[in-house]
Amino acid sequence: MPVRKIPKNHLVVTGSFASRKNAQMDGFESLLEKEYMLLIDFDECVERFEVQPVTIPVLGIPKGYTPDVLVYFYPDAITREPRIPLLTEIKHTDDLKRNAEKYAPKFAAAEQYALENNWEFRVTTQNDIRIPRLANIKFLREYRNIEPSTEDTTKLIHLVKNLGGTTTPASLLEQLLVNEDDQLHWLPVIWHSIVKRELIADLDKPLDHDTILCLP
Repeated sequence: MPVRKIPKNHLVVTGSFASRKNAQMDGFESLLEKEYMLLIDFDECVERFEVQPVTIPVLGIPKGYTPDVLVYFYPDAITREPRIPLLTEIKHTDDLKRNAEKYAPKFAAAEQYALENNWEFRVTTQNDIRIPRLANIKFLREYRNIEPSTEDTTKLIHLVKNLGGTTTPASLLEQLLVNEDDQLHWLPVIWHSIVKRELIADLDKPLDHDTILCLP
């Protein structure tokens, strides 16, 4: 549970984010925070995350310091080694430069607090968030809640297998379409299959009809 309530603010974007990983609505205080939550919500390495997770005492700051997000990870998929949680502050680089002196004692306290709790503390900026993967996730999110029929999903996966296990949306459509209207039916099924990881795509490259798709 958040240790502080996020207030409404007319100067920045605030709101609530519905995560697949958390059984609650999570508040955000900026568009950048919302985008970060979207990234980690689609990250298969992330088990769950907490917003405004802890208030850290800071000398000279009566209210202390509350970092933005605490991220918990699954063990490494290959080595099965556990991964330590990440405590992170989300800031724009311009803000960090402009307020470096104000943030310095807060970040130092957070680093020490994280060390004592076997966590990592890191500042996350727009350079880490506004990457090609984010654009792909924003696109795919529109197809997350559709419900293709079992028949359609099975037909799609069998077709990929028949094509050698690797294909593209364009190749799939070439096999599936009987008329132009069929594209409106099958494209959402393809994108949804990527969301569900029934088909794997490199989300660090722009998604299009020539994106390489393969089976898990």
